[in-house]
Amino acid sequence: MHGVESAWHSCVGRFAQWETDGNGKDPFPVTLVLRQGARRLTSEKATSNLSPFERRRVSRRNIERECDHMFVAFEKATDPLSPYQDREWFWSELRSRLGWAVIRAIYDALPEFQIRRLEGMGFGPFLRLEELTPDVALIQALKERWDPECHAFLFPWGHMVPTLEDVVRITGLRVDGPAVTGTTYRSYQEPVERLLDLEVRGERSLLVGRTVLQASLGVANARHRTGEGQAEYLARLTEDARAVLAEGEGEAADRDLRQFLILVIGKLILGTRGDPVGCRCLPLLEDLSSVGNYAWGAALLAHLFDSLGTSSWETGVAGFFPLLQVWVYYRLPSLGRGVARRRGAVPLLQRW
Repeated sequence: MHGVESAWHSCVGRFAQWETDGNGKDPFPVTLVLRQGARRLTSEKATSNLSPFERRRVSRRNIERECDHMFVAFEKATDPLSPYQDREWFWSELRSRLGWAVIRAIYDALPEFQIRRLEGMGFGPFLRLEELTPDVALIQALKERWDPECHAFLFPWGHMVPTLEDVVRITGLRVDGPAVTGTTYRSYQEPVERLLDLEVRGERSLLVGRTVLQASLGVANARHRTGEGQAEYLARLTEDARAVLAEGEGEAADRDLRQFLILVIGKLILGTRGDPVGCRCLPLLEDLSSVGNYAWGAALLAHLFDSLGTSSWETGVAGFFPLLQVWVYYRLPSLGRGVARRRGAVPLLQRW
């Protein structure tokens, strides 16, 4: 099998070096810090001519005023003259792309021993998160403020960006350990048939059909029925999945777990805009005992940053957009976006 090396999140180390440093009083950072080896730029030292950032001292009053301006900018994202005026379509597209409800229903149907295996891998807190309603205006406005040269969001008071620490706090995924990287193969037919017992269409396809993958886990019909509430919908999917999942340990249970993990990784962690599920990381799932060692949270952040570099006219992001949404709710409370339902909940995504 021929292959080429592909560093899926080789830039995570560079992303992790960008951070912000507050003044100890404000509820969110206002002064940019850039680390380059042993060199540290702070408000006490003038930025060099080579620095892409301009040092600015911003008072709390000015920050709150600029936050008000940003709130207006977010609302303009849904203005009738805006290309993103169809909020219902955008909202539905984001929800369907993640497939959050289907994944949660399958997770609830897994036998207890499979739940324990997922807990040992570190996916438990992430999989128990409840679905977050997309804040369409906020997500699109954030994307338009993305600075591709600095890999950070450009706000009136300077640059800010989610860090690996934010990933842990918001999602519960680990960010330390071996990198989620490996070889990108020309064809995934052999590993998909061997590890997932599924058929790949197209000799060079990197994708597996979502409906085929869901059907193998018992969720063949994931559409809402007429007059069916959300609780009834989830209960039906859970019962359908429970009827086909292996109840005891063995090869069938390992296959079920791999199918579920590739669905979680391909739709949530390293999700794409299309309907199919990527199987590029499938070789990492061959040894299930080592899956929990990888830095899946760091891969999520790197994939999200990569998707933000696309055209601003392209609605949404390919990565796990709830991370950005909750990051703004938590770091920029003056914007007034989002109302916390469970204060003190961890991971932070459970608060909204």
